[in-house]
Amino acid sequence: MNIEVFNETNSDIETEINDLRKLLQNVCQDEKIGSGEFNVIIVDSDKIRMLNKEYRKIDKVTDVISFALEDDDTFQLENYRVLGDIYICLEQALKQADDYGHSFKRELSFLAIHGLLHLLGYDHRTEEEEKIMFKKQEEVLSHYGIER
Repeated sequence: MNIEVFNETNSDIETEINDLRKLLQNVCQDEKIGSGEFNVIIVDSDKIRMLNKEYRKIDKVTDVISFALEDDDTFQLENYRVLGDIYICLEQALKQADDYGHSFKRELSFLAIHGLLHLLGYDHRTEEEEKIMFKKQEEVLSHYGIER
């Protein structure tokens, strides 16, 4: 799986980005996702607010937004998966880590796994979907020792 992680902020988070890339590679391997690609883009609050407003019609900052390309049949390739993009707001991740009393690494990992699960078709629009998705998130994080 080709995973690109881009930092579009001015913050020096290279160590966290490298750790995140390794985590996502391992998760993709464990989940037997196969060959393909997706991107994680770390952005500021202005950028995520603009994306949220444009694509979800919600004019506020959010923590993570995923754009799953497999939802669109034009991006389906044989034997290669183009999963899409995950946008994570750096300021929200830092704030939430502080609010929840855990590390930035844990929050960044949580948001990336949440986004990846969306790319893989998981959702949380219903209570049942939420139970399944959130249980999966916690299982993945726990498996890699990324605890609260």
